[in-house]
Amino acid sequence: MEESMSKSEREAFLADTHVGIIAIQVEGRAPVMLPVWYSYEPGGEVWFLSNEGAKKIEYIKKAGRFTLCAQQEELPYKYVTVEGPVTLIEQADRTRYMIPLARRYLGKEKGDQYIVDTEGTVEIMIRMRPERWSSADHS
Repeated sequence: MEESMSKSEREAFLADTHVGIIAIQVEGRAPVMLPVWYSYEPGGEVWFLSNEGAKKIEYIKKAGRFTLCAQQEELPYKYVTVEGPVTLIEQADRTRYMIPLARRYLGKEKGDQYIVDTEGTVEIMIRMRPERWSSADHS
């Protein structure tokens, strides 16, 4: 049976490590959906990084908002979706943001290697303030 999560459950789920899928409304076509590594702390904003010059940054700037969905792909299925306005788009400090994000998703060794392999790239931080939430827990 599908049940919505409580506020604390959905915030804890979103704060766990999941590959997120963002959806951005683009004029004249269906929403663009892309996977991202993201970060969230309960009560805060969702943020992710993107390479400078990526089309998704242009789309997000125009739309002014996006949706992020995080899901658990194994049983019991669960998901949390958040939508809200963009609050910040700026160049990210790689040491402060990219290293912890890479380690979160890849572990220390592979995360550190990822940082070495991507040296010289410019990362842009995109932050969103969650306004609308939906969730389901199929436990």
